[in-house]
Amino acid sequence: MYRSIIVGLSFISLINCNAQKEAKKQAVNNQTPVVNTIPTKNEGKIIYFNEGENKFLPEFQMNVTFKNIAEDSRCPQGTQCVWAGVAVANVELMSTTSRPMTFQFSTTEVKGKDYHKTQSFNGYTISLKEITPHPTSENSAKSLSGKYRIGIEISKENN
Repeated sequence: MYRSIIVGLSFISLINCNAQKEAKKQAVNNQTPVVNTIPTKNEGKIIYFNEGENKFLPEFQMNVTFKNIAEDSRCPQGTQCVWAGVAVANVELMSTTSRPMTFQFSTTEVKGKDYHKTQSFNGYTISLKEITPHPTSENSAKSLSGKYRIGIEISKENN
């Protein structure tokens, strides 16, 4: 009697484990890759990226990844500062014919630190248009880490 109960429970356990493995396989197979594509022409329009987001832009044959914010010394909203400050975004660009390159785009031009709002890459001009959210007296730049969003504009260079 005990033997048949033990064998029966073992058999049920094996069937349950196998069913769980099948459910996991189906869940993994149903997931789609996290690479975003933009189907419309975006030249002259602002393209937004959340921190850590990667998009392939087929009309520019370019992969763009907003890595993180390297610096955010902007004056918090609701306070007065001597200097407005600057925010710097690390953006990785890669074309279909180049290796990935990381560029730093800033909210203001600071020549002493080599910060630029606009840079050239692979025949295109990429310009930083905005970085949000803006620090406040309650939310410092450190507390905003991972919540940033940038807007860039890409246009063909004039030769």
